[in-house]
Amino acid sequence: MTTVTSPLAGRAIGLAAVPDPVFSGAMVGPGTAIDPVREAGEAVAPIDGVIISLHPHAFVVVDSEGHGVLTHLGIDTVQLNGEGFELLVNKGDTVQRGQAVVRWDPAAVEASGKSPVCPVVALEATADALSALREDGEVKAGETLFGWQ
Repeated sequence: MTTVTSPLAGRAIGLAAVPDPVFSGAMVGPGTAIDPVREAGEAVAPIDGVIISLHPHAFVVVDSEGHGVLTHLGIDTVQLNGEGFELLVNKGDTVQRGQAVVRWDPAAVEASGKSPVCPVVALEATADALSALREDGEVKAGETLFGWQ
């Protein structure tokens, strides 16, 4: 089983609360979302694995079991063209859980008119493959969000 941990500190709110129908409807996959603390910091890898997709506003890590986890930093943040985001790793890098991947500032995202809410999604998973899904309460970076069979 893959344990997926939070890439950042904040409050778990669940995908249904994400202000984007693609995520809230779980079209990308099941998972949860974090409403991050409003301070500059780093989004970290939610699992051990390889970075197979890397953008300023989003990244995907795939583990040895082939489980891919998408961390999306904010909603519609692709429109910021990378401004306010700093990549700390490269596509193809092997990362450890908790390793910093992107430095960003949720408060700056919010000030630009975008939602800083961060979906954390199990790509190509079925909803029943996930267990102990966190959809409320405060979370710290590195705390478990869900298990993936």
